[in-house]
Amino acid sequence: MTDFILMHEPAIRLSAFLGILAAMAGWEAVGPRRARLVPRLKRWPNNLGIAALNTLLLRLLIPVAALGLAVTAEQRGWGLLNNAAVPEVVRIIVAVLVLDLVIYLQHVMFHAIPALWRLHRMHHSDIDFDVTTGARFHPLEILLSMAIKLAAVAALGPPAVAVVIFEVVLNATSMFNHGNVRLPGMLDRMLRWLVVTPDMHRVHHSIHPDETNSNFGFNLPWWDRLLGTYRAQPRDGHEGMIIGLDVFRDAAQLRVDRMLAQPFRTGTGAYPIGSRGTDE
Repeated sequence: MTDFILMHEPAIRLSAFLGILAAMAGWEAVGPRRARLVPRLKRWPNNLGIAALNTLLLRLLIPVAALGLAVTAEQRGWGLLNNAAVPEVVRIIVAVLVLDLVIYLQHVMFHAIPALWRLHRMHHSDIDFDVTTGARFHPLEILLSMAIKLAAVAALGPPAVAVVIFEVVLNATSMFNHGNVRLPGMLDRMLRWLVVTPDMHRVHHSIHPDETNSNFGFNLPWWDRLLGTYRAQPRDGHEGMIIGLDVFRDAAQLRVDRMLAQPFRTGTGAYPIGSRGTDE
């Protein structure tokens, strides 16, 4: 099974990405939650272009992906779980949960440290919110995130299959919870105990800094609830809230070249956690 996963991992991830992207795009077309400010043809090529660039850079610069490191760690006995006498299914469940917690904590860190916020804010500078926003991250953030993930895999020693499950599920839920889709209120309230829903995560993309610094989870909603960063609804309502930041609001900033330059422009404002409105 491990050999099959290693051989076909890129195809597995690409198939999942394209399948979820197509499903969410169709759902957004027939049941949008909010009216679009910018046509898809203006935003999507740039957002998806960034995603393609990130994939290429990771393959070129960090060829030892998390999956390959997990296999090496298992062979050499690295990491906590590779030295724990527990059933395989328990190791898989624990690994997925711990990796998700690491992603949550990393996300909080990117909001707390001004230099890291400069990288991460490209994700937040999208002035619309849809499935492609979930793939819009600055290449420098992606490379740093991979380094953090590799460190977590080396320390934890997760089974290779757990890494694939985690990455496929994380990718799928990121596109789902960035979807411009409408869920019935009761269903949304129920799902929020199991997975981050679009209405829950949309609050995180509010122009208001206190709302931006809430609902950090991508996959599981439990960390926000347990650690006090959960916010149920935006103060202006989902139809009335302004998506994005108080900078980079010109539609020209949606171009790939402008997005790549955003970390090096203007101050951080009041967005970093604990900020008083200055660029620290």
